[in-house]
Order: sequence, then structure tokens, then C-alpha cells
Amino acid sequence: MERRRLRVAHGAAGGRLDRWLADEVPELSRARVQALIDGGHVRVDGAARKASYRLHGGEAVEIDIPPPPAEELEPEAAPLAILHEDEHVLVLDKPAGIVVHPGAGHARGTLAAAVLAHAPGIAGVGGPRRPGIVHRLDRGTSGVLLVAKTRVAYDSLTAQLKARTVSRKYVAVVHGRVGLDQGVVDAPIGRDPVHRKRMAVRPPGKGKRAITRYRVLERLPRFTVLELRLETGRTHQIRVHMASLGHPVVGDATYGRGRGKAAVPGEGLALHAAEIAFVHPITGKRLVVGSGLPERMALLLSHLRNSR
Repeated sequence: MERRRLRVAHGAAGGRLDRWLADEVPELSRARVQALIDGGHVRVDGAARKASYRLHGGEAVEIDIPPPPAEELEPEAAPLAILHEDEHVLVLDKPAGIVVHPGAGHARGTLAAAVLAHAPGIAGVGGPRRPGIVHRLDRGTSGVLLVAKTRVAYDSLTAQLKARTVSRKYVAVVHGRVGLDQGVVDAPIGRDPVHRKRMAVRPPGKGKRAITRYRVLERLPRFTVLELRLETGRTHQIRVHMASLGHPVVGDATYGRGRGKAAVPGEGLALHAAEIAFVHPITGKRLVVGSGLPERMALLLSHLRNSR
């Protein structure tokens, strides 16, 4: 652990802590600075502060810098729910609560590490910390996850995602009664300027284009069951878009506007990746792989239907 002690110049008064620290310690990326602050490794006059803390000038800042995580991912044997597997492609049924690849606060127990233990040949396909991972699902989201086992498959599948020819269908339970039977949300998504851990719908030019299509499957007194299809793959896209319509996903403590812990049974996010369709990188045939609704969401729907 490396410890550094810095003094804030009076001319820096009014600036944000994270931006000032990134300028003062240029060898640390902005994301690394954010992670250190969030992890309590940065203290201002002896007290932990948020990244958005506004400096007054003259403060003593102390920062503990842990060694960076190992670049190579260590395999970790764990059960996998396999929906499809051949020499080039692996499709998994991801449980809710599992992190796809290592990140801040999640160095071990990831799906990527379990995949590497299952198929060691994936090492070197894609990034070293996310071998074979073509796309990701949020920790709280369950369902279909596509993994490339070879470089040829990885290049083909990532190109298909970029060209928006991969079809991804989700099922979600959202708060409120959605009025339209179907609709499209075409709204840019970028980092929330106030809450840096969140994403948000942003003005044109401030975020990346994001398109979500939805269709009502069932209306309940205070909830709606939706089928959603992604045309783009932005971080937290469905959750952000649904919240922007005033219909946050049930169980979403981040974007739920105080309704994330509503009095409904079940744990986690009521969002499930139900189906993916893509062109097989080798055979050229279109492959459709689906996952049934998990028990946690089936129980939720049963409760809501019986509470009419």
C-alpha cells in the first residue's frame, strides 16, 4: 500500500475532489481515482469525502493507493447453467446476483472466472480480465449471456453487436401502468453528472444514443409486465430508460426513485434476459437461445396477480 500526502492550493478552491486528485496524481486514471474515493482510501483533513466534495483550499489530503489488481484472471471452478455450447460459442443462463467480470469491489466470484475454469482455451480471447465476454448483464439481471470461445467467434459476435444485428429480448416488471401498448425510447445515455456511479438520460451530445423498444405483456393494478428489445447496449440501458418514463423496474434501488424497496416479494431486480438471437460465426446459421422466467420473478408475478 502506497500512501501519499498532498496539500490543496488555495487557487483550487471550489473544484471537485475527484478532478483535483486526478490532476495531482496523473498516473491514476479518473476511474481509478473514483474507485479509491468510493472505497474510502482518500481522506480530506482526516475525513472520507465524496468525489463531488468541493474543495476550500488549504486542506490536507491523504490517499492510500493499493497495488493494482493482477492483469490476468484466475480461473475459479463454479457451476454454470449452459444453454448452448459448441467449439466456438457458449451461451449461459446467468443467475441474478452474480457479477459478470471483475471490477471495483468484485475481484473474485465472477462469471468470467468460472467460464475460464470451464474452458481454459478462452484465455486470450477478448480482454484479459473478461475472457470471451461479448456483452454483459448487470449483477441483478438474470438470463442469457453470450460468450465467445475463440478469437474468430469473438470478432464475429462483437461485429454483429456493433452492427445491431444481434436480437436481445428481456422481460421486466415495472412500477405503474404503462399506457401505450408498445413504444420506443430513443434517448441518449451518459454518466450522471451529479451521481457518478449512475447513468442518466442526457441531452443530445452529452451521451451515447440508446434505443429500447417495449411491448406490454400484462397490466396489473399498480405494475406492468413488459417485453423489451435492445437496439443498443448502453450501461443500465433498460433501467435508465424505464425510469425516465416514470416506470422504474421493480427492485431497482438505484433508479427506483424511492420505490426500489417496494413491499413486493423477491430479491433483486425484476429484469430477465429472456432470449438472444445471432448468426453463428462458423456455420452462418441464425441461432436463437432462450431462458425461461426465473423462479424469483415467477413468484413475484404470482403475488401481484393474486393481489388484484
